[in-house]
Amino acid sequence: MDTIVPKRRGKKIIVACATVAAIAAAAAALWHWMPRGLQVPAGDLRTATVEQGVYRDDIVVRASTVPLRSVMLDSVESGRIEEVFARDGDRVQQGQLLFRIANPQRNLELLARQAEHAQQISNLSNLRVAQEASRSDRERRIDDLVFQLEQTRKQHERNARLAAQGYVSAAALEESQDKLERQQRALAQARQSDSTEGRVREHALTQLQNALDGLKSGLKLVSATVDALAVRAPTAGRLTDFHLQVGESITNGKHVGRIDDPDHFKLTAEVDEFYLKRVAAGRHGVVQHDGHSYAVDVATVYPQIKDGRFTVELVFTGAAPEQLSPGQSLDARIALGEPAPALLLPNGAYINDSGGAWVFVLSPGGATAERRDIRTGRRNNSQIEVLGGLARGETVIVSSYTAYGKALKLQISK
Repeated sequence: MDTIVPKRRGKKIIVACATVAAIAAAAAALWHWMPRGLQVPAGDLRTATVEQGVYRDDIVVRASTVPLRSVMLDSVESGRIEEVFARDGDRVQQGQLLFRIANPQRNLELLARQAEHAQQISNLSNLRVAQEASRSDRERRIDDLVFQLEQTRKQHERNARLAAQGYVSAAALEESQDKLERQQRALAQARQSDSTEGRVREHALTQLQNALDGLKSGLKLVSATVDALAVRAPTAGRLTDFHLQVGESITNGKHVGRIDDPDHFKLTAEVDEFYLKRVAAGRHGVVQHDGHSYAVDVATVYPQIKDGRFTVELVFTGAAPEQLSPGQSLDARIALGEPAPALLLPNGAYINDSGGAWVFVLSPGGATAERRDIRTGRRNNSQIEVLGGLARGETVIVSSYTAYGKALKLQISK
């Protein structure tokens, strides 16, 4: 009789365990050899070592030469350009005629004011003649009254003597007294009237003279506007940005050019906004030109930020380079403080990408780089002061970080 033999499962279990172990070993090997972090070719990287050195607390900027003094030329009258007597780039003298504007309306206004002024002068002259004739008449009348009063007084004195001798009656003496008093009153009234008329006459003359002065002032203003049609140089210098053409229409207030000082210059420079709080008027600097150094000072700081930069003006404190031209570029070094020992990294685009808050630090073997938070201090054009997060001798990636996104670790491929 046949007997059922049980299946042997041990061999299958052993095979399964071996398979699982092989897969685990392969996975472990794969995990060990699989790259970690963002893959970055080593050839695309630039690195630098954190070093102990001397931090030069200054910045180098590219400055442009501009005239130290400029006078703007704006048209104060409108009209048509009739004549042009100068060209752009000419050196002009103060008072030199530059161009002439044709404006018939201004000439008509001048003629009208001149006629009005002449009429007012005629009126004043007529008034003075009339007042002089009236004054003469009043003086003659007063002279007549004075004469009549003197005659009446003499007659009254004679009557008084005769009355004392009994030759003239008391009534006749009283009548002569009344005549004497009437003549006195008449003379007093005439003199009072003459005084009142004199004040009125002087007031009228004053008013007419004031009106004449007002017309004279208005005439001067109109004459000045007509004179302004012939535009002259307000100062000596070089004529710049002057491009008027004969026949061109021009409006009041239009900018037509400027006059620059051809012998004295200053510098303007655009500075990164990072230095806004550290650059102030009075800071010293040096400009290099043709192998020579020239001392400059920061004269003005314009704090308005545009495209991440602000503007400063520099003036020469001693001798200036000869034969400078407007728009010429010079390298200027502005001192922000005294040199001091510090941990240093080279300045570059990477620090702008991270805002100076972190960098990628290479591992000792250079196979990986990890992102690390740091603290930075002062900066100049070539150096960055490291305050914390890095040690001397560590290697940092100093090429741009824009391609790394938010990666925290880089895998450097050879």
